[in-house]
Amino acid sequence: MDSATSDRAALQATADNGLKIVVVGGFGVGKTTMVRSVSEIRPLNTEETMTRAGEAVDDLDGVQSKSSTTVAFDFGRITLDARSVLYLFGAPGQERFWFLWDRLFSGTLGAVVLADTRRLADSWYAIDRLEHHGTPFIVACNDFGGPLHSEQQIREALDLSPDVPLVECDARDRSSSKYVLITLVEHLYALSVARAGDADAALADGGQGPASMTPERTL
Repeated sequence: MDSATSDRAALQATADNGLKIVVVGGFGVGKTTMVRSVSEIRPLNTEETMTRAGEAVDDLDGVQSKSSTTVAFDFGRITLDARSVLYLFGAPGQERFWFLWDRLFSGTLGAVVLADTRRLADSWYAIDRLEHHGTPFIVACNDFGGPLHSEQQIREALDLSPDVPLVECDARDRSSSKYVLITLVEHLYALSVARAGDADAALADGGQGPASMTPERTL
């Protein structure tokens, strides 16, 4: 996989529209794996070997076999067309690195909350921070072969709004990860169209409408 991605041509100078998406979620849910699987370049990652020193601060329940962890963030890139590129950031999952999340969310178009259905409670903080920042997001349940849950059960467990898309995926698979990103882009586009419609309705009623409405920034 690395050799295939590293042979791609460098980003063209004509690309002038960078769009940022963040992948967040609990510890060991597959964020680094997703960035690696879908990036067209060799991803930048900050994985380090886990040591005994971290056992006292990192909750390894359900991920005892994990041997490395992200200590800053992962970064990948996808070229959309001659002028637009998608920058993909994977956030660290351990609680001790959560202070980085607010900075990663800055300038973010939208986010993917990657979840492990065996440990759904680990997704609560990610959803809370995204809602706090007003960042649109979708939830993708990574396949770890755990017990099956219905969509309604997962929505209730995560207290998801009905308009937040919920999908299943295998973060190891490029096509599956691409499907997750496409779902997010479609969600962002739908939100943009809805906001534009609200603005038009407000103007028709004699209001000013949102001054910062820029639906053309969506993919």
